[in-house]
Formats: sequence, structure tokens, C-alpha cells
Amino acid sequence: MHNRLAPKAHRFHYDVFMFYLDLDEIDVLSKRLKFMSRNRFNLFNFRDQDHLQLPRENPDKSKNTRQHLTTYLQSNGVDIGNGRIMVLTNLCTLGYQFNPVSFYFCYNEQNQPVCAVVEVCNTFLELKPYFLGAEAKQDEGFQLNTGKYFYVSPFIEMDTNFDFNLQIPGEKLQVRIDDYDKEGKRFFISTLNGVRKPLTDSTLLRYFLSFPLITLKVIGLIHWQALKLWLKKIPYHKKDDDLHLQKEVYRPYN
Repeated sequence: MHNRLAPKAHRFHYDVFMFYLDLDEIDVLSKRLKFMSRNRFNLFNFRDQDHLQLPRENPDKSKNTRQHLTTYLQSNGVDIGNGRIMVLTNLCTLGYQFNPVSFYFCYNEQNQPVCAVVEVCNTFLELKPYFLGAEAKQDEGFQLNTGKYFYVSPFIEMDTNFDFNLQIPGEKLQVRIDDYDKEGKRFFISTLNGVRKPLTDSTLLRYFLSFPLITLKVIGLIHWQALKLWLKKIPYHKKDDDLHLQKEVYRPYN
């Protein structure tokens, strides 16, 4: 659900589904499941290239997402050792991928959640991670209000803040990301709620038929809602505006 409060009201919600995966189990899953693979064409395909890769310039493509994530965590002062990393994400569907946001929940070797990473992707396929460490930890999740420094929507100014509120997924999913303007006033609310389902071939096939080409649907709906905002005469900001406010961007668009 997206709910824009200002400068003009605009609200919508859609039914979607996402994958919640242990990064260490993806290879096993790709062997067990007919309709899911890793770095290989399928109905659903986890592609390491779609996620964070280090360094920002000339990334090392020989490493997988787990390796890149642990390096990124270490650069932020967190070493989880052999602890697990769970990712909530979309998978490439029939060869097409667009993934607005992925969420990583990181555990230490005692299976305690210690941090989270929010990986945001824009329609230029640029990517920016946001680190939620010990100071953001709450009883059942993570909360952080931080500068955006990233071009996400042409209908939102650059000098705004993300407010992340992530509940650690269990049987239910509750994620909320709000936007605040430079005066500290909330003007945008987004939520992601869901119910956990088993990862089986029958589930994969059912959701593929229920939500055909979901990654294509996501990018299509983004442009459809953008057209509605443009017709409402919401102020439009070009990507070349305020380049100094676009910081630490991975896969920068040339």
C-alpha cells in the first residue's frame, strides 16, 4: 500500500507475493524445486547480479550475494561469522527482473538477529543499501530514520528522509517505510503485509499463474501510478537535479 499525503492525496494498494530465502539454502532449493533456479533461466530465478555487489566501481562478479553482504556488514562493523542471512525479495520471472526493494535480516552464530539491510532499486536500475545496525534494533525488528540520498521517484524531492520500520518476518510480514520532508513532516506512507506460505513447486506454480509476470507487473504499475501523479500536476524532479544529494549509489546510471 502507498499513501501519499502531500502535496496532493494519492493512495493505492495491490496484491503481490515475495520470496523469503536463506542465502545459504538457495543452491539446495534450486536443485529441489523444478520452477526455481539460481543464475539460470526458469519461472523464478535468483540472480546474484540483481543484488549488492562490491566494490561500487568494478564489482567482483565472481562472488555471490552472501559473500558481498558479509563484506558490506563488515564495513559497517558487524561480523556475523557463519550466521544466516534471510532475504525478502522478488526473483527474476521468466528472464525479466525489476525489484524495487529487498530486505536482508542478518543473524549471528547464536541465531540472534543483529542487523538488517534495506536494498532499494530505482527504475534506472541503480541500487542503494541502507544499514540498520544495533542502534536500530527493537524487540521484534529494526527502526531507522535516515537521509534518503537516492533518486527513487521523480515526484519526491531529494532532501527527504526514509523512516524504516521492519518487523522480523515470522508467520506474518509487516514492513513499513515512510517518507519525511526536510521540516520533519511525514508526507508518504508505504506498507507491505503478508502471510507466510510454504515454498514448494505447487505453490510456485500457483502464484505464477495467479500473478503472471509479476516483475513486469511491478514496473508497469509504477509507470501507471506515475502517469496519475503527473496528471494531478504533482511537481516533477529530473534525475539530473540535485546530483550532490545522490550519494553512495551502486550501479550508477550513466
